[in-house]
Amino acid sequence: MRIPSRLLVFASVPAGLIALGTLGYRLSERWSWFDSFYIAVVTLTSIGYGDTYAVSVAGRLLTLLLALGGISTLAIAATELLGPVVTGEMHEYLWRRGMTKRIAALEQHVIVCGHGYIGAQVCAQLRRAGVSVIVIDCNEAAAAAARAVGAEFVVGDAGADPVLAQAGIHRARALIALAGSDADNVLITMTARALYPGLTIVSRADGEAAVAKLLRAGATRTMSPHAIAGGRIAQAVLRPAVFDFLEDLVGEGHPDLEFPDLRMEEQVVQSNSPLAGTTVGASGFHSRRGLILIAIKHSDGQLAFDPEDDARIIAGDTLITLGRREQYGRADARALPR
Repeated sequence: MRIPSRLLVFASVPAGLIALGTLGYRLSERWSWFDSFYIAVVTLTSIGYGDTYAVSVAGRLLTLLLALGGISTLAIAATELLGPVVTGEMHEYLWRRGMTKRIAALEQHVIVCGHGYIGAQVCAQLRRAGVSVIVIDCNEAAAAAARAVGAEFVVGDAGADPVLAQAGIHRARALIALAGSDADNVLITMTARALYPGLTIVSRADGEAAVAKLLRAGATRTMSPHAIAGGRIAQAVLRPAVFDFLEDLVGEGHPDLEFPDLRMEEQVVQSNSPLAGTTVGASGFHSRRGLILIAIKHSDGQLAFDPEDDARIIAGDTLITLGRREQYGRADARALPR
């Protein structure tokens, strides 16, 4: 982040006038460098102690120029320098400078490309879950909205390598492409996949034809906001009780429902987890009240729903559980019961 050029120009005006006055008095009056500097300063500031003054015509002319032009020039410079402080421009500059440092320190964050209506909802949900978020958008006006939910912001084209690098793509846990067109999302996905082959990329697809293109470009999965919204609206009519239940588990929750403290979670079994190598029966899921093992997603993609007691849990499996919020601790399998 660079200081605005006009601030540098006006900040240099007083120093330039003092330097010019010092040199002028040195040449015209043959004073020492310090005396020349002293007189230049008191003349520019209109203090004018009068203990030393110019006697030559050139020196007096220089004094007149400094006295008449200096005070007005300094007033203009002060106005320009104080203006950004009053209007908040300097605060914005300092915030952006600090933001650059904060972005450089982030790890395992999520990059959201596009801060429209859907992007704003995604950022809000991620921030409520305690996930660090960096928003990339060409519209600088979206920075205020992103900042309001605690997200960092990078202005630029998310399809450009330097912009993604500035957002710390090599340290990110995932990227969400939510640009306004399928073509932009394909470009963002392709660029991000080339920069970070192991990154999880979720891309928005407005049309069915874009799904295959996004997957070929490197998207881990695609989402169609229109299809999701249509399906949820239909389910709200066809299965309202199921809809409300699932909304409470994965949505924002409804305080008027009878199950406001329920939570559905997923945990990946790490190699050093005490659950690795055990069976479902030995893990304590079926005997622990308030925590239900719904399914096990194996590392090969196979999903075992309502696994039996003799089903084995191995490292790399993802455990999908349902329980009360107080039953969950850390977001890995080591926090679950044995």
